[in-house]
Amino acid sequence: MLAMAAKSNKDRAIALAQEQGVGRARDFEAQGIPRMTLRRLVEEGALTQPSRGLYQLANAEHSAQHSLAEAAKAAPSGVVALLSALQFHGLTTQTPHAVWMLMPSKAWAPTKPPVRLKIIRASGEALTAGIKHHRIDGVSVPITTPAKTVADCFKHRSKVGLDVALEALRDALRRKRATTDEIWRCAVADRVATVMRPYLENLP
Repeated sequence: MLAMAAKSNKDRAIALAQEQGVGRARDFEAQGIPRMTLRRLVEEGALTQPSRGLYQLANAEHSAQHSLAEAAKAAPSGVVALLSALQFHGLTTQTPHAVWMLMPSKAWAPTKPPVRLKIIRASGEALTAGIKHHRIDGVSVPITTPAKTVADCFKHRSKVGLDVALEALRDALRRKRATTDEIWRCAVADRVATVMRPYLENLP
């Protein structure tokens, strides 16, 4: 009877890992799956543990954006932004060495995440405006829209570089990933409208 229960827990754990892509220990516990089952599946090689409290299938095929899914699970209050969002939207040729995320000013940040994180603190509309959720490897990942990403790059130009911000602005408009009006609204939300106005007005 115990063996049947254990098998049932294993099957349910694997099914949940398949569904979620990257699962937190609390997600499994909410379904009545004990941590002992997760530890056993890791020992057996059915699951891997990319970082403390996170689990995923050992043989799962991951997309190129899998690091964004891992970051979203590790820092659930964060939003993928800036260089990582630029790469996701195809607005930069750079490959970030970390996942860039906006996070609330006082929110907890993981100390040993499965991927390297570059955390930028934000509040108000600068944090909440211009966010869209994308499904990546079974995980719902919040990512800033192209327009918000461009405005964020100007707001944090000292961190990403003004040249990156200008390239993102030109590419977003040229590739029709965002309109001037959308970018302007995000610039207002980020309180960088004054900074961005001359660049928007002087674009060819």
